Amino acid sequence: MKILITGASGLLGINLAQETMHAHEITGVDRGKLVHAPFPILKADLLAPGAVDSVIETARPDWVINCAALANLEECENNPELARRLNTDMPAQLAKACKSHGIAFVHISTDAVFDGTSIAFYKEEDEPNPLSLYSKTKLEGERAVFAEDPNAIITRVNFYGWSLTGRRSLAEFFFHNLTHNKSMSGFTDVKFCPMLVNDTARTLVKMLQKGLSGLYHLVGPQAMSKYQFGVEIARKFGLRDGEISPKSINTSSLNARRSNNLCLSINKISTDLGQVLPEFSTGLNEFYTQYQQGYPQKIHSYQ
Repeated sequence: MKILITGASGLLGINLAQETMHAHEITGVDRGKLVHAPFPILKADLLAPGAVDSVIETARPDWVINCAALANLEECENNPELARRLNTDMPAQLAKACKSHGIAFVHISTDAVFDGTSIAFYKEEDEPNPLSLYSKTKLEGERAVFAEDPNAIITRVNFYGWSLTGRRSLAEFFFHNLTHNKSMSGFTDVKFCPMLVNDTARTLVKMLQKGLSGLYHLVGPQAMSKYQFGVEIARKFGLRDGEISPKSINTSSLNARRSNNLCLSINKISTDLGQVLPEFSTGLNEFYTQYQQGYPQKIHSYQ
């Protein structure tokens, strides 16, 4: 299949391309960060007038997976107009273009659309209540996409892995600080369900192959605090978990509001795919093996 990946230099985009480029014909959309990518790149600013239609016409894909977003919560608060254009308006344009060309469309959303007041795992039918500008624009993006293409796939995700710059995931944050003997903190009162980004990528392709549509939660099956996640990274790599200090998010200096509970139920996707999603330990083992085999350096070389 011909797959067009927007946001190809991002954490999900680059790993999605890496996972799929041998079995599928991949084209990435990027604004110029990818110089030595082992797959074709369309250099484009998708916010420019006519850019969305242009890349669709040029690539003529069977599937489009939209990984492009303004995902930095603090940057969204500081630049709300850009956040809305990238997280709401542009996905709607992509959905409209895909619908008109009969292209299957996947849009990546976020677990942060919930306010975290529930103690349960959030299901797809639960009512969102986003707290930050980032999560608000992402929720608006979900609704705008479905308005343009009711048969689209939207996934709410939370993933970690090795990125182009080495600074895009929470796992890299803990790893780099620990390997440089830098102390840091981890939130004990923010729980989430991390998934290795490569597992996210592989699952997205399976969803497309099975012809799924609608809203899905696509995260790991195990809930943990951000602090516990850091400890797990440290122990897997044989680093000192004592360098990670437990901390409450209520004492942080962050401007954007965060939910305390980002735990999502994955029953729907597991049922519709007919398979169990990979355990956290399985993903962490692969993350460690990637490091041993030089995978981060390979990703970095694409710049």
